[in-house]
Parts: sequence; C-alpha cells; structure tokens
Amino acid sequence: MTKPNILILMVDQLTGTLFPDGPADFLHVPNLRKLAAKSVRFANTYTASPLCAPARASFMSGQLPHRTRVYDNAAEFASDIPTYAHHLRRAGYQTTLAGKMHFVGPDQMHGFEERLTTDIYPADFGWTPDYRKPGERIDWWYHNLGSVTGAGVAEITNQLEYDDDVAHQSVQKIYDLSRGQDPRPWCLTASFTHPHDPFVARRKYWDLYEGHAQLTPPQATAYADQDPHSQRLMDACDYTAFDLTPENIRRSRQAYFANISYIDDKIGDLLAAMEATRQQAIIIFVSDHGEMLGRRGLWFKMNFFEGAARVPLMICAPGLTPQTITTPVSTIDVTPTLCDLAGISMADVMPWTDGQSLVPLANGAQRSEPVAMEYAAEGSITPMVALRDGPWKYIHCPADPDQLYNLTDDPDEATNLATNSANAETLARLRADALSRWNLNRYDQDVRQSQARRWVVYEALRNGAYYPWDHQPLRAASERYMRNHMDLNTLEETKRYPRGE
Repeated sequence: MTKPNILILMVDQLTGTLFPDGPADFLHVPNLRKLAAKSVRFANTYTASPLCAPARASFMSGQLPHRTRVYDNAAEFASDIPTYAHHLRRAGYQTTLAGKMHFVGPDQMHGFEERLTTDIYPADFGWTPDYRKPGERIDWWYHNLGSVTGAGVAEITNQLEYDDDVAHQSVQKIYDLSRGQDPRPWCLTASFTHPHDPFVARRKYWDLYEGHAQLTPPQATAYADQDPHSQRLMDACDYTAFDLTPENIRRSRQAYFANISYIDDKIGDLLAAMEATRQQAIIIFVSDHGEMLGRRGLWFKMNFFEGAARVPLMICAPGLTPQTITTPVSTIDVTPTLCDLAGISMADVMPWTDGQSLVPLANGAQRSEPVAMEYAAEGSITPMVALRDGPWKYIHCPADPDQLYNLTDDPDEATNLATNSANAETLARLRADALSRWNLNRYDQDVRQSQARRWVVYEALRNGAYYPWDHQPLRAASERYMRNHMDLNTLEETKRYPRGE
C-alpha cells in the first residue's frame, strides 16, 4: 500500500471563533475557503495550552504539557518524546519543516530530517517565568499593549520577512519533491508566524477590510470585574501604561484580519505549486492557539476563553467526507490522526499519549470524552486547567475561584455559573474529573523546579562565550544548480518536472 504524502499548514494565533464552519464569510481567504470545501471541519477544536511552545510540543507529540514538560515558551522539549515527525520518519517518510515550531533546547529537529528555515523566536531559556516572584513583569520579553497602540500598515516587518521566506522555501521544496529523486512518501510542515501580533499588515491586505463592520471594538470587561487570572494577564501586559482608544482597537482588528488574508495568499502559493506539479497529499490546516482580539478587554492568548483557546482545524484526506463536526476535539488529536491516516501504529507509546485519532469521529463514531487544557506560564501563579465537556467549559486553578460556562447558552462566556446552585451537580462532576486527572500540587512543584533549574542554567550559559541553540539552516551551495562534478545532461533531465511537455 502506497503511503499518502502529507502537507501540514500551521499558522500562529488564529482564533477558531473565526472558523465556525470553515472561514467566516467576511474574511477574504479564497484559498482557505476552497480547502474548507474539501475538508472535515472541526468547529470546536481546542489547543492543549494557549501559548506557542507548550501548544506546539503538545500538537507534535499528542501529549499535554504536564507530560511534555514544556510548560512555557522557554521550557525544553525533550529529545526522547516522539513527535509525528518521528512516527512518520520511522515508517519511511521524509520529513521536512519550514518555519516556526518554537523548539526550546539543543534539539532543534525533533524528528524532522530537514529544516529549511531557522525559527523566529529564541531556542534558549531566556524567556523563563518565575513563580517565586508573583506579579513581577519581565519587561524585555513580556507582551504589552504596544502591539495594539502601534497597529497599522507596513510593507516589511520582522514577521513579514519571516513568512515570506517560509512560503518561498516551502514552494521550492514542493517543486523539489515533485522531481521524484527520493522515492519515499513525504511530510512537509509549513508553519507561519502570522497572524500573531504585532498588528501590522501590508497595504494591499489592510485595504480589504477598510471600514468593515467587524472592526467595531468588542464589549470589554472592566478590570475590577475580571476574574483573578484575567486581572493578572492585564497586569502582565502592563495595561495601565497604555490608553487604548476605540481607534487603536479597530486598527488592531483590521491588521489581524488583513494578516489572515496575507497568510491565505501564502498558503495559496503552496497549493498552487502542489497543483502545478500534480502532487497529491493529505492536507491539514491548524493553528497553535487563538487570539482574544479585545474580547472581554483581553488581548493575545494565555487564557482558556474561546478567543484564545479555540483554533481552526481542517483535514482534507482521501476517504474523509467533507463535513462539519461540532464535537469538541483537541490539537493533541492530530498526531494520532496522522498516524491513523498513514497506517502507522502508535501502540508503543499510546499508553503515554493523551490524544486520539479523529478518523473514527469523521466517519460517524461518537465521542464523549472531555477536552483537556493546561496553562502554567506568564500571568499564572500556579498551574491552571480546563475541561470542555459538551456545552460546558470548566476552568480550575487552586489559587482562584472556579469558573463554569455553558457555551450553548452563553457563547461569549459572559456569565460564570460556578456560584449558581442550579449548576452544582455539573460543577461537582467536572471538578471531580479535573482533580482525578491532575495532581495540581505535584504539577506546581514540577513547574517551580523546572523554572528554578532554567534560571540557573541560563545565567550560567550567558556568562562568557555564548553558543546559541538556534537552528542554523545549512545549504550546500556547491551542490545546487550546475557544478563540475555533475553531468549537465543528467542534471537538466532530473531537475525538470514534468518532463516531455
């Protein structure tokens, strides 16, 4: 049986609230809309953790952060944790990554045979939070609301430069794969950093949303009325140092939507190269986590509300009928799903894997298990967890009052039902489930130990000569194009695809 090629299209900080059934109608995303029409669309997909590195380690491994020990954006992803790249490569795939995966530590490959770009963020321990100093802002790397007050137009930024390169390298790789010089099936992951803040977009995309009704600032919650974690997030973002105006918020939303259209163009480049080279592949579109975009007065991610925790997930694969599935699922389900679609067994590690294949659900099976989420990074003072169970979302943190929302009746999560006696049975059931799943005292101890160790190691390694862990892409220039150890006739023949037209 020929194993299918796989193309994974990953984006950063794209909220699933804009993908209730594929892209929302107002978005200018023709390529994603075309892909959605051919895909199984999982309308209620949740990140394992609403922050880049923890979310991505969980996505790649099918494990929650308490297993991966990637608690925050500066926690090492251990080399002995199998990822989908390991599973596929072990089964004979060639595996390639272009773009961001936010690996921290000296292993910058994690099963990928080839990595076409460096990462956009650092690979060392410099962004380590410190639970020993609750409430302290680490100004040089913490988020702040300057991304909102500085929203606007630019033709080149750090992030645009990065994603332009990710798209270029990915297209070139697709062309190279088409030449058939490697007979193995392939998995290419193209991972973009947009629409992650800062909220800056190119004019051609900005103008698509000029004056749009969706730019209207959403309803904000006053600081005094926020839950304790949301207050900590506002403090961590230094909210008192910025005077956000309605115009700031409109411009931020406009840039965010514009950058979704920019990413759609880049994805279109990859899909066009696939079509031009007659290649077929399973295609997965997913984000690591979402973006609050001013909902409830919150920005960025780092919480379990729908804007930050819910992400788009679309799977286009032979044998899967295009449809919308509303059953809650998780990004940790993607790795088992990939292995299932490729006919690869995960039995050797399945006892320690939290995710499960989505293929049965896509084929009509029922699924009733709650979706679990964790968070233990900046803005928190001890690990917090959440469960999405049917219409219910339960948020638990030992330092804070419980939160309970009915998303069917209250999709904006405006009313915390945890203190409503009518919901006492549901609250007790979900609390018991959470306490049976997680030993939060042990989790807290593990996070504190990890943080303390990393603070020591980072300060030591930055004293004197510094050797970075950042991935350095190697390109052997003397093996590219025509060189004198090559036969020109053979070169011209093997580099041409399709031949004979």
